[in-house]
Amino acid sequence: MVHHIVLWNLKEDLSEQEKKEAGLEIKRRLEAVADTVEGVVFLQVMINEMGSSNKDIALISRFETEEALKAYQVSPAHVEAGEYIRSVTTGRSCFDFKE
Repeated sequence: MVHHIVLWNLKEDLSEQEKKEAGLEIKRRLEAVADTVEGVVFLQVMINEMGSSNKDIALISRFETEEALKAYQVSPAHVEAGEYIRSVTTGRSCFDFKE
């Protein structure tokens, strides 16, 4: 099992309404990718609602194998989602590990 965790902050120049909309759009796009790629075991996008966090968006996902993670990363739906995500976020952090 391969775990893939990504964290982002939304760009500071977005209004609160734009941040809310961007978070929901990131969630919609990434969770839709899970349905198109074989080997995705679990994929969830969380939008920060607690002041104790220092990141706005979290992607928490699990894949059957490293190859499945790689297939996810290069899938057209993920690439398209990534373009949108880069346009509204900053400060990406990623942590992958095997279990």
